[in-house]
Amino acid sequence: MTGALVAQSRRPNIVVILADDLGYGELGCQGNPQIPTPHIDSIARAGVRFTNGYVSAPYCAPSRAGLMTGRYQTRFGHERNVVGDANLKPDVGLPVSETTIAQLLKGAGYATAAVGKWHLGAAPKFHPQQRGFDEFFGFLHEGHYYLPPPYKGGTTRLRPNEPPYDAENPLRRGTSTVEEKLYLTDAITREATGFIDRHVAEPFFLYVPYNAVHSPMQATTEAMKRFNGIGDEHRQVFAAMLASLDDGVGAILKTLREHKLEENTLVIFLSDNGGPTGELTSSNTPLRGFKGQLWEGGIRIPYMMQWKGRIPAGRTLHQPVISLDIFPTALAAAGVSAPAKLQLDGVDLLPLATGATDRAPHQSLFWRYDKAIALRRGKWKLVRQPAGPRAPEPAFELYDLEKDLAEKNNLVLSEPAIVADLRAELMALDSQMKKPLW
Repeated sequence: MTGALVAQSRRPNIVVILADDLGYGELGCQGNPQIPTPHIDSIARAGVRFTNGYVSAPYCAPSRAGLMTGRYQTRFGHERNVVGDANLKPDVGLPVSETTIAQLLKGAGYATAAVGKWHLGAAPKFHPQQRGFDEFFGFLHEGHYYLPPPYKGGTTRLRPNEPPYDAENPLRRGTSTVEEKLYLTDAITREATGFIDRHVAEPFFLYVPYNAVHSPMQATTEAMKRFNGIGDEHRQVFAAMLASLDDGVGAILKTLREHKLEENTLVIFLSDNGGPTGELTSSNTPLRGFKGQLWEGGIRIPYMMQWKGRIPAGRTLHQPVISLDIFPTALAAAGVSAPAKLQLDGVDLLPLATGATDRAPHQSLFWRYDKAIALRRGKWKLVRQPAGPRAPEPAFELYDLEKDLAEKNNLVLSEPAIVADLRAELMALDSQMKKPLW
């Protein structure tokens, strides 16, 4: 049976590509003229781009927990990020009581794979292949070096006291340790396209959480040459890393085209949180703040999807959406019903993306990370963002995001009724959440 006939006779494939620490303003389709990202941009051109796309947390691990479950991760205590030795603790990870999108799709007959950065627990019970994925290639902790030791064949820009990313954190195929000679972004791309090649004849769910453009900052010599015009080597390395990520996305899209699967594949691209500007040079323009904060720069991210033949091309939507919506959207595309007991916070975005409705899918969106907490309802955003983990609890701030996207004009004193209303809803939602598990 040819690829075209196969595509017409089965449920759609689902491909979720997750960038790491990619700032809101770094893609061409998001307004960056310095670093070409034609392949990622093509997803927006072929489908829909959400200008008000959010993640459920400003850090890697809790953001991924929300994406995998379709639920605010604070509902089940997966609130804080995990780094270094904390990854090795036996009870640190996505609680096994939670159901993942991969488990439901696997149960419905989908082939499933996770390729890249997991960061949802390193103990055996948290391994991707225990959470619904048939196949896994990648690493389990928060980061990994891109160039194989001794880091030749490219440029490395390390921060002082760079974390030992590879310590007790090898690359794995399944549960077996592997040695990799390729630049890691390219190796993730190879594994992702190989999975597609092997599963042309059956529906598949492919989750590709690249670790680019997360530190450590390492780029290949060839990619660096593409940006010789950038005078700052730090920025040049970032540009080269992003270009390699874009090349990988292009290879995945090309593989779908070669197998005539584009019209039967829902492709979603987003970042796991805002960019850490000082660390990477990543830009969240025109937003305030960065990774780790609940101002827009920490939680509003590039977010786009395509499904050729189903989602009209070239649409830009401004209704607020969130990464939690990927879970029910993918299930709806697959024709799979979520068990009612899951109590999802995400909603199916297909009616909005296809133009069946223009109604905003959410009345409100909620965030909490330690002492930081926020609520968005319509154009209004109420936020409390401490200056640091040990800083005193600050007062709430109120912003009209339609008029003040950069969150410069705090209206908390001039709009007391709105503050009181939003705060009551925020506290009601907060009361539903669990205390952090660690």
